[in-house]
Amino acid sequence: MSGSPERLAPNDPAMYDRLAGEWWRPRGVFAMLHWLAAARAALVPPAPGEGAVLVDLGCGAGLLAPHLDGKGYTHIGVDLSLGALRQAAEHGVLGVQGDVLAVPLPDACAEVVVAGEILEHVPDLRRAVAEACRLLRPGGLLVIDTLAATAMCRLLAIGVAERLPRIATRGVHDPRLLVDREVLVAACAKHDVALELRGIRPKLTDFAGWLLGRRETVRMVPVPTTAVLFQARGRKRV
Repeated sequence: MSGSPERLAPNDPAMYDRLAGEWWRPRGVFAMLHWLAAARAALVPPAPGEGAVLVDLGCGAGLLAPHLDGKGYTHIGVDLSLGALRQAAEHGVLGVQGDVLAVPLPDACAEVVVAGEILEHVPDLRRAVAEACRLLRPGGLLVIDTLAATAMCRLLAIGVAERLPRIATRGVHDPRLLVDREVLVAACAKHDVALELRGIRPKLTDFAGWLLGRRETVRMVPVPTTAVLFQARGRKRV
């Protein structure tokens, strides 16, 4: 954050350890990640059977976990931050310390792989996609949300959002790593996952209520464009 005496480079993973106390504050600097976690979980169907595994790449402190409650998955979270994984464990996530570019889990181990707000932080998009698809069983579901590599996204998600209190932490994104949608779709197709994309944004009335302290959360709603924030969903070919 801009008030800190320590100046970190954009997209520095150390930011998450420094802000560890913010993860579960509904009005803290990670508030929007809570809203996105709820929207992401809505794309995940109930588990197809006992023992079904969901792998949560870049799980952070496990914000997805409450929204998966009752869906029947063993929730495995992968993250670089031990501090975040400790918090995730308190919410029922089985933590694995690791890089999403080289996930220390076996091939075809998961019915669902989720990559929420992580692909815009990785230096090698194709490798991250290959790892996510490797973990999927045939017929398994890949769920993604991320930021698009467009001028509009750079303006809104970085130029504006990172300057608004409690919306995005200053320096959390490196604009060079925003996700090229064509590359993402092609990389998934190479690994037998056909993606469908849709744009989303915060519901404006909810957001206004949240800013005024009248709401604790904000719902995400679909929009016609994927040029800023978008979700993607696809199944691995059987």
